[in-house]
Amino acid sequence: MEEREIEALAREVLTLSRNTLLVNLRFLDAALSQFTYTPGPYPFASNGEALLFSPRHVLLRWREEREAAVRDYLHLVLHGVFRHMFVHTLVDRRLWDLSCDIAVESAISGLVLGCTAAKRQKGQEPVLERLRENVGTVTAEKVYRWYQDHPPGDLETLQALFRGDDHAPWYLPPEERRAGREAVRLEERWKDISRRMQVDLETFSRERGDQAGDLTQNLRAVNRERYDYTAFLKKFAVRGEVMRLNPDEFDTVFYTYGLKRYGNMPLIEPLEYREVKRIREFVIAIDTSGSVAGELVQQFVQKTYNVLKSTESFFSKVNIHIIQCDAEIQEDVRITSQEEFDAYLKTMEIRGLGGTDFRPVFDRVEALRRAKEFTNLKGLIYFTDGYGVFPAQKPDYAAAFVFIEEGYIDPSVPPWAIKLVLQKEEI
Repeated sequence: MEEREIEALAREVLTLSRNTLLVNLRFLDAALSQFTYTPGPYPFASNGEALLFSPRHVLLRWREEREAAVRDYLHLVLHGVFRHMFVHTLVDRRLWDLSCDIAVESAISGLVLGCTAAKRQKGQEPVLERLRENVGTVTAEKVYRWYQDHPPGDLETLQALFRGDDHAPWYLPPEERRAGREAVRLEERWKDISRRMQVDLETFSRERGDQAGDLTQNLRAVNRERYDYTAFLKKFAVRGEVMRLNPDEFDTVFYTYGLKRYGNMPLIEPLEYREVKRIREFVIAIDTSGSVAGELVQQFVQKTYNVLKSTESFFSKVNIHIIQCDAEIQEDVRITSQEEFDAYLKTMEIRGLGGTDFRPVFDRVEALRRAKEFTNLKGLIYFTDGYGVFPAQKPDYAAAFVFIEEGYIDPSVPPWAIKLVLQKEEI
């Protein structure tokens, strides 16, 4: 056959694979229609916009195993849906590629489609079972972090078992990529597709969404809002006066005129006080049930402390209570200065490891307020896994519950509570 005929036949195979998926997965219609078919230097790959393929590779794949060809197509599409190709941070490329492949293969297996039941799926199951035991829902980020701490023994074997496409276009040098603004628009397009897919799976295609656990959880993970914990914490700031020159609130004309007319006698002195936003009264509550105890708790307190004492967010004299609680109060330490906070961090021990009940912390705070221990409490941050008993009534101060992404499955909180989900590395 001539090359022109081979390419035309390969395009037909790609179209047939796409239509097969479209018949079975209607919620993927927008994602499946994003790609243009472009013969390129890769066997099977995508840059987020074009499906780059070798016609001979596509035909051989189809002839060897049709289910594998259809699965490869869905594999490539889900990389776009999960936005794996938009790599913004420095990563171990081989480990990230493997983690992304494992995430999409796990999602495909969860769909239980005959048209994608390739032979490689059977060999993947033992690996996926071990990962689920250790990381829960299989997402690229979780798998990547796990393999960073527990390097896989035979990386090449795993790569061959889960590979569905070539990721080389993800890492092209800047001069070969799309222009900056165009690249941003492309990522935004996939972000919109992901969000619409999630809404569809959780509403109109709910039956299919209930079956596709890994797919739905990956969509929730990739579409969740990213938060700046530093900015979030500063929302709890309260106003107070500090001794500092305030050059913005006096008239420099009278000041300089006095110096010029009378020598060293300005007609107006700069104000000695300036009102700034700083933390004065605050509660850090820690859920010390077994599920969240350990080094991560200490890292959370350290991070919170670092934010509080940075820039203009910390008074020299403060009233901060650090309360450890599982099903009951285990420790309540009052911090009044930076020196006491430093000393506490050096000797901090996790106490408890029982069940989880949030009510004792709120009861303790109310008791402290009645005893005038707090005069202007504005915020409480509770570090937890979310599985406990919440107070029935809203307190008259802001309360936020902080979760680590890898350890929670979309916990529900009362309407009055603020839910903040952070990545482990953000702590």
